[in-house]
Order: sequence, then C-alpha cells, then structure tokens
Amino acid sequence: MDFEYLKNVTSLKLDVEKCTGCTMCTVVCPHAVFVMEGAKARIDKRDHCMECGACARNCAFNAISVKHGVGCATGIIIGALRGTEPTCDCMKGDECC
Repeated sequence: MDFEYLKNVTSLKLDVEKCTGCTMCTVVCPHAVFVMEGAKARIDKRDHCMECGACARNCAFNAISVKHGVGCATGIIIGALRGTEPTCDCMKGDECC
C-alpha cells in the first residue's frame, strides 16, 4: 500500500553533506521515504513521511532531522483555523511547524 500524508507539511530534513551513505534511513523508514542515490541518501517521497522519527534516531551522523509527530497535526489545525487546506507554511522559511 502506498501511504501519503498531507502535502508539504513534514518537518523532515536531510543534510546531504553529513550523510555517509550508511543506508540506515532506508532500513528503518516504514514508508520508504529515502532512497540511495550513489553514495548518499536522498528524500524520495517526502509526503509519505509520518514523522515517526526512526530515521533521525538511527542516523549516527546527525544528517537527518525531523520534529516527530508535529507536522501533520499542526497542518490540520492551521488549515482548520484558516479555513484552508492543511498547511504549516513550510515553504515560507527554513523552520517548519
């Protein structure tokens, strides 16, 4: 099954410079958000991220950050308050939610 959560609300970030290509993120992610591209990980399915935090907790090189559990809930609340589609305004700056 191909799960997709809310569009553009995840707080998931990958610092490719810190990535060593250990593949741990591809192993622990329950929704296959990451793929290996050459010797580095790449976020392939950002909107499939459910912000469980498994990738960040298992990255020994601190290349991945995610505010586990905040993106989807925050996006829904903001959308409800504004009367719009769910969003956390991630596209407006570096910080999400």
